[in-house]
Amino acid sequence: MVPPQIDPASITVAPLTREHAEDMVTWRYEPPYDVYDIAGADPEQLLHPGAGFFAVMAAGRLIGFRSFGRDGQVPGGDYDDSALDTGGGLRPELTGQGLGRPVIAAGLAFGRARFAPPAFRVTVASFNVRALRTVERLGFARTGSFAAARDGREFVVLVRPETA
Repeated sequence: MVPPQIDPASITVAPLTREHAEDMVTWRYEPPYDVYDIAGADPEQLLHPGAGFFAVMAAGRLIGFRSFGRDGQVPGGDYDDSALDTGGGLRPELTGQGLGRPVIAAGLAFGRARFAPPAFRVTVASFNVRALRTVERLGFARTGSFAAARDGREFVVLVRPETA
């Protein structure tokens, strides 16, 4: 269920600011979702244009982020240029409240307009049933899985072709 204070129609994707980056590196998720932590990362890395990070906003408030490119790839996976990798996250206190679908949909619309990829690809931890269900409902299909190089956790790769 979408929290009553966040109108899904108000969700937008915007350039990432230093304030956003400094906030995001403090976010901590409960295990096993801590695999998604970017806690302790250097905010400068998130702000570098090549990193592909963008802020997800609702009514002027940072509620999450979307990334496009290498950040969406998990070390250990076999990636090619047939799709644009995308990833993201919600502010920890907003997870599990029905915001995943509208946030990811806003990110895909932004990515489509900005990058015009032939397809989008997401990589999701296999235990994250909520995220897998959400991206599958958004048209992503499973194309494979692998064990992450860092800790051996299983990740699922899903692709969604974009049609003109």
